[in-house]
Amino acid sequence: MTPGPTYIAFEGAEGCGKSTQAERLATRTHALLTRETGGTDIGARLRSILHDTSIADMSTRAEALIAAADRAQHIDQVVRPALTAGRSVVSDRSVYSTLAYQGYGRQLDVGMLRDVNDWATDGLWPDLVVFIDTPDDVIAERMARRHLDRFEAAGREFHNRVIDGFRTMAAADPDQWVTVAAVGSIDEVAAQIEAALTVRGVG
Repeated sequence: MTPGPTYIAFEGAEGCGKSTQAERLATRTHALLTRETGGTDIGARLRSILHDTSIADMSTRAEALIAAADRAQHIDQVVRPALTAGRSVVSDRSVYSTLAYQGYGRQLDVGMLRDVNDWATDGLWPDLVVFIDTPDDVIAERMARRHLDRFEAAGREFHNRVIDGFRTMAAADPDQWVTVAAVGSIDEVAAQIEAALTVRGVG
């Protein structure tokens, strides 16, 4: 990694523990912690639409565009200003969630989604992606204890495609992606992440 502020995104399936690990890394490195969707006031309104379980007829393209709108605001208002000011950013989800959820999950054209989101972000993509790869049975057990939102309730086949999408992207770009097996305690997973990022010259 080059010296200077770094934009790190945490990705993974619902219930994988990425939010916890993103917070721990941001605290440890004094980075700005943020999230997609909902990392701005405007984004919070867009997120409420995306996750509303009462909405059953949203077009998949509309879903993708709402996520891109959230991202455009998030990059302009939060991520780019922090990086410009010299502060690293740790984000709970990023543009890669759209490729996984709306691309692989909803089966929209991944290349087109890349183009739309490259425009939405004005070309600012994460420098590094930490993928928390969690066993399917662990995810299923955690989901069983939750009040599910619109994405979480989308069904097993959808979520299988999403996780396969994350794994495909991680395997295709090992220089940008760090895959951490979410096995063990929160502290043990955090130690794996710290070790992996140290090798990359981050954190």
